[in-house]
Amino acid sequence: MNIIETVALGKNYGRTWALRDCTFAIPEGHLAALVGPNGAGKTTLLHLLVGLTTAAAGTATVLGGLPVGSRAALDGIAFVAQDTPVYTNLTAANMIRIARNLNRSFDLAYARARLGELDIPLDRKAAKLSGGMRAQLALTLALARRPRLLVLDEPLAALDPLARHDFMGTVLAAVSEDGVSVLLSSHVLAELERVADFLVLLTRGQVRVAAEVEDLVRSHRLLTGPADSADWIAGQLDVVQDQRAAAQAHLLVRAHDPDDPVPPGWEAHPVSMEELVLAYLRSGSPAAPAPLPLKPTASTGAA
Repeated sequence: MNIIETVALGKNYGRTWALRDCTFAIPEGHLAALVGPNGAGKTTLLHLLVGLTTAAAGTATVLGGLPVGSRAALDGIAFVAQDTPVYTNLTAANMIRIARNLNRSFDLAYARARLGELDIPLDRKAAKLSGGMRAQLALTLALARRPRLLVLDEPLAALDPLARHDFMGTVLAAVSEDGVSVLLSSHVLAELERVADFLVLLTRGQVRVAAEVEDLVRSHRLLTGPADSADWIAGQLDVVQDQRAAAQAHLLVRAHDPDDPVPPGWEAHPVSMEELVLAYLRSGSPAAPAPLPLKPTASTGAA
């Protein structure tokens, strides 16, 4: 089952398209990283998926085929927006009370127990909490809704390394213990590489990559060899990034078959997720390779 699926999804603001022809699918059970430069359309995509705005083109479904914005979809999705928003003039206890009253399903015991484990005082106003505590408060309120899909928009940006580690520990526990699927937008590539098993990469409002991280790493490699034969290599393979000096060239390529032989006179090196992301971001031209396909799923067949 796909927890998220979009087909030719688009959103415009006047004459400017924030998203266009956005097609991808994320199977259930993944912690998916959504990455891209500023202005790529990440927040617009998240807002479409959680029903905060409507599409100008295409379709999007969640939780195995539910229309985005429908009551059933909203009941199964929790969203933490940028800057982990909380009402700074309210106490944690008041925030819990409001969240319980606004949601048809809310696990009050979980919320209180979770904040107790984190030593977050219920009687302290959010403005008096540290940035890490405010982030954990927002995340706890979201998880207390017992969602099937947790959507996080840049939750790590303002956190110090320890708070970031603790925050992601809570997210990983929700994935492993409660089966929550996660879509996480972030610029912190090192953290994403540690936790994410699926990658969606946006540039200029379009999907460049949508695949499992393991498949991505296996299907890409860095070729190093003589610069005078680099043009021939580039004509045979999908080149994501091409870096050349006078005598030597470095080509990050997407292989048609991971077991393809290495060209004579060249060496092949594995690449990390962070290296892949940076290469795709640097090569964000319209002529870049098409999005990577997903494995067939029960609901979509071959993507």
